[in-house]
Amino acid sequence: MKLRSVNEVLPETRVILKLDLDVPMSDGTVTDNSRLVKSLPTIKLLLEKKCRLAIIGKLGRPEGHDPELSLRPVYLELMSLLEPGEENLIDSVFVEDISNLEKLDTALVNNQIIFLENLRFWKGEENNDPDFLRPLVEVSQFFVNDALAVSHRHERSNLLYKNLPGFYGLAFIDEVEKILKVVNNPLRPITVILGGAKEDKLSYLPELEKIADYVLIGGKLPRLISNDQNYNSEKVFIAKLRADALDLSDDDIAKFSEIIRNSKTIIWAGAMGFFEKEDCRLGTQAIATTVANSQAYKIIAGGDTGASIKNLGLESKIDLIASGGGVMLELLTKGSLPAWN
Repeated sequence: MKLRSVNEVLPETRVILKLDLDVPMSDGTVTDNSRLVKSLPTIKLLLEKKCRLAIIGKLGRPEGHDPELSLRPVYLELMSLLEPGEENLIDSVFVEDISNLEKLDTALVNNQIIFLENLRFWKGEENNDPDFLRPLVEVSQFFVNDALAVSHRHERSNLLYKNLPGFYGLAFIDEVEKILKVVNNPLRPITVILGGAKEDKLSYLPELEKIADYVLIGGKLPRLISNDQNYNSEKVFIAKLRADALDLSDDDIAKFSEIIRNSKTIIWAGAMGFFEKEDCRLGTQAIATTVANSQAYKIIAGGDTGASIKNLGLESKIDLIASGGGVMLELLTKGSLPAWN
């Protein structure tokens, strides 16, 4: 599998660029711009090629047009990252109407960057309506995807490579290669750690058992496993949890840590306890420290997982902090994504 790089996009062309714009917000302000920063090399490369960019993405899960989930603040944050000084200002505009072909065409004539409103304001995105975004496609020549975090979803914007020559951003390709290294050239033993509260992680277990030597299950997941689900007990270790079931027990921490220390590859998605409560973070922090101090090849994903690593100042010891747990598990178990199938 070789993804076509953004490096191959022809100069002075019109490019639809999908970015991971689902950034943390508070009172209409971006509180963490790291997802935008990750894509700056791809954006700057296209700007150096004198391409005209139509930037698309989503924020949150709005029910129709929700002003609180407008991408306008994200647009302003991105432009501040691209224009730190007053010189060489980039002509740009925020576009709310994504259906008017003439207006889109005019906007791209007059601006090097047009930034479109939250695609999830329209049902056509999640419903994968083939007519959704047709006006934008008609005024564009290439599609570049640098939003790996949502590339496991069958959304319209992920499938634009079927309508235009498709390429992938620098961050997208780098992350895919690092994740697939676990499948294509693994160092064993491989340990997968699953936590958090999303039950859909358990649906990946049968395939993960084929890849991993050990699977450690914490967070809320032990409470979601029914008695009739028969997992391979030789590989799968389900946390017993402490008395209130909101964190790992001391025995869980000891057992999980022993396995982690003997691993050569570690994949971790999801907190080990109810991370929102301060007195339920001990398990996650203990596992984070053990993972970080391991000599293994380490990939982690998930908001609370990443937060625990950052809070402890251990980011430099992790080989990859992946864009999202869902896309990481999809890639590991299936080797491909809807974004390039």
